[in-house]
Parts: sequence; C-alpha cells; structure tokens
Amino acid sequence: MKIIVTGGAGFIGSALVRHLVGEVGAEVLVIDKLTYAGTLTSLTTVSNAPNFRFAKIDICDGGSLKEAISGFQPDCIMHLAAESHVDRSITGSGDFISTNIVGTYTLLEAARAYWMGLPPETKEQFRFLHVSTDEVYGSLGDEGLFAETTPYDPSSPYSASKAASDHLAIAWHRTYGMPVVVSNCSNNYGPYHFPEKLIPLIILNALEGKPLPVYGKGLNIRDWLFVEDHARALHLIATKGRLGEKYNVGGRNERRNIDVVKRVCALMDEMKPAAAPHERLINYVVDRPGHDARYAIDASKLESELGWRARETFESGIAKTVAWYLENEWWWRPLRSSVYEGQRLGVLTSP
Repeated sequence: MKIIVTGGAGFIGSALVRHLVGEVGAEVLVIDKLTYAGTLTSLTTVSNAPNFRFAKIDICDGGSLKEAISGFQPDCIMHLAAESHVDRSITGSGDFISTNIVGTYTLLEAARAYWMGLPPETKEQFRFLHVSTDEVYGSLGDEGLFAETTPYDPSSPYSASKAASDHLAIAWHRTYGMPVVVSNCSNNYGPYHFPEKLIPLIILNALEGKPLPVYGKGLNIRDWLFVEDHARALHLIATKGRLGEKYNVGGRNERRNIDVVKRVCALMDEMKPAAAPHERLINYVVDRPGHDARYAIDASKLESELGWRARETFESGIAKTVAWYLENEWWWRPLRSSVYEGQRLGVLTSP
C-alpha cells in the first residue's frame, strides 16, 4: 500500500510510521509541519528506508496538500496532524482551531478532490482515517466506559477542536460518500513522547532531581495505551474498518495520575537507586482548569470486529518506557534544553 501519514513526525504519528515502514512494508509519505512537538529524530530508524518519504507541509495549505497527494497517489490517508496538548490549548486556543478544525477541513477537501478523480476500481479501495481522542466525550463518573455512541461533551479548547474535526470527517462521509473511518483513543504513552506530557515529564524531572508536578490531588483517572499497540490498531482500522464507523482504542489500563507518578518513581528507584526515593520529589500543584475526572474506553468493537488486542499491560509498557528514556538521552536532551524545559503550562492569569 501507499499511505500518507499527516503528523507523522509527532509522537503517535512516528510510532505509526515506524510500524508501517518497518513492519508492514507500506510505502509511506509523511506530511508534517514540524512544529515544536514534531521532530524527524523520531523517525531515525526508518528515515533511510526506500519506502519512506517526507514532505514539510502545513495541513492548512490546501495547494501544497493537493500537489503532494496527486504526486504520491496514495491508497490511504491517515490523518494524525493536530495540536494535542490540553494545557497549551488553555492559553493558546487559536493554534488548535486553525490546525485541528481548519486544517482537517483543508485536508478533507484535498483528499476528496483526489478521490473523486480516481478510476472506479481504485476509488473503491481508497480509505481516509481520521485519528482522534477520547477527550471528545468529556468526563466519566466513577462507573461506565466511553462507547462509540457516547454523546460528545468536550471540556477544553483542545477536545472541542478535536470534536469539531470528528464531525467534519463523518460529515464528509455522509454528504460526499468519502470512504472515511474515525478512531478515538485513550491516553498514549511510550518511547518518543514529547517531554511536556505527564509520563515523560515525570521521568525526566525525576532523573534531574526536579519537582514532580501532580495536578490537584492526583485523583484524575486515565486509561493508558502503549503507543505501539495503538499503531497496530490504526493500521487495522484504516484497512479493515467499516466505512463511516468509529472505533474506540483503549488499553483497559485505568490508573489514577498519582498512581502513575508513584509507579514511575518506583521504577526510577530500581533503575537509578542512587537517587532513591524519588517519591520525595512529588509536588502537588493547582489543578488544571476544566480537568476531566475520568476517561475509560470500551474497545470491544475494535476487539470483536477486527481482532485487535493490546499486547502491553500498563506494568510492562511503563517499565519499557522508563528504560527507553534512560537509554535515549540523545533524543530527548535537545528538546528538553531548547524547546521545553519542564515549566508549567496552561496557567490562567488575570487580565
């Protein structure tokens, strides 16, 4: 297959590209703007492969998108390009509206123009996968799981912009007949995760003896999904998912934030015992505005229809993740020293 991956230099996107190029053997064109969270170093292991290509393009640039798509002639477009950090959306929502909503619209139109011009047999095989988040569903109580039929109830500018992009993707299927499939995933973690996110931030702060910030009392619950499990799911959904359908992707690994932080501390104690105990660095800070209490995914549709299963438990995945960061300073040190140093983001100030 020939596959375009937008946002392929980001965290989830790069994991997907490494899987498609290295394991599936697909011919892949990565389209990425290379914002602060996108780096080609995440693609080092596949960058010299003959089935890998890269184009630096902003998904809001319709002309460049159309040229890249028509030149590459993809069988599938997998759309992951997005602004994704909730804290940044609180104080800088404009970038989220532009990339996540306008960019998705622009890409859908470029893809539709290409798809409409395909010969019948090729047109029948084409697929467009829109990759989204469980945050569009809002917050759960103590019980229950997000299903594909759960009503949308986003709480942050980030999740609202992703909800809008989901609606656009489904509308393009219903209105124009575009062969669209949508996925909604739980919190990802694993190698090559940008250092502003919870797990890599805690690992690197612990390594450097800095405070480990925990929002509120750390009781917010997330369902954790190892990024390589997610990559396998996305390939399945794109190639075998039913058109016009949504598929939730989750690892069935609910954890309170404070328990995630403490588990990272315990692993750091094992791997860097000279600095133990790392729990002494935990620092409770003022909670994030609009912080959803609990996310949990029901992935039974994906499991029953397409046969996907997460291979990593949280215990196995988090151990691999901590070890990876300790062994790969070459990747995170440049980002940590010049792009994001670990400072608090998303803090509202008085006008």
